[in-house]
Amino acid sequence: MSPSGGHAWLPRASCDVSCVGHPADSPPVLLVLRVAVRLGQALLLAPGVPLLFVLGRPGLQRAYCRAVLRCLGVRIMVSGNPIRNLSGVLVVSNHMSWLDVFAIGAVLPGSFVARADMFSGRAIAMVARLLKIIPIERASLRRLPAVVGTVGGRLRAGQTVVAFPEGTTWCGLASGSFYPAMFQAAIDAGRPVQPLRLTYHHVDGTVSTTPAYVGRDTLARSVCRVLAVRRTVVRVHVGCLQLPGADRRALARRCELAVHQRPQRSQHPGPRQALAA
Repeated sequence: MSPSGGHAWLPRASCDVSCVGHPADSPPVLLVLRVAVRLGQALLLAPGVPLLFVLGRPGLQRAYCRAVLRCLGVRIMVSGNPIRNLSGVLVVSNHMSWLDVFAIGAVLPGSFVARADMFSGRAIAMVARLLKIIPIERASLRRLPAVVGTVGGRLRAGQTVVAFPEGTTWCGLASGSFYPAMFQAAIDAGRPVQPLRLTYHHVDGTVSTTPAYVGRDTLARSVCRVLAVRRTVVRVHVGCLQLPGADRRALARRCELAVHQRPQRSQHPGPRQALAA
């Protein structure tokens, strides 16, 4: 859920801030007003985050994520296979932005695997516990099996867990390989994997890199870019549910192909392709 890091055992994206598009569709005064209004709306929703996750109701979490996206000027479109309401599913997706969390939460809410150093402060760490975040320590390969074990335990308990197997963020025009470690949790728990493909678009349908959070970018700068754009559309394509099997590398490869294979665009969107937020 952050730009790429520098530890040797983690993948590094070739993307940096030069890949990121900047909003230029409105006069400066209108941009400032748009950012201020949307930021105010988003801040009004912020206190509800811990409560929703403590209650643990997927329907409420889904509605909340869609409300946040709407406040940020983001509309969501869902296509592909029907979403199966199975318990204990490992959801995997490509990774571009902090917005990915809300986009996935609006479709398949669950707990997320995220960088531990993002929750180093006492108050933030408390929120992370309430949100049931599974922290992964980027500096320690030795702790990775414990994270995989935690994910497996939650899957066995019937909880949905979301992971980003690319291990870092990309701009949206490029993508990375799926690393197999996290897929071992699904194999150990005997639970299926649900691949999702996320793409961000301008209103004219062209790919947008504005939401990307890569390289040495800052979260504040990334948030402001999203707020300044007149409209962003995130498309969530639901791939075929994958049975775990016994080989994590084969499972990772199947899911990578399902995610990185671009879905065919339809001239006339069907019911599941309609704007959902």
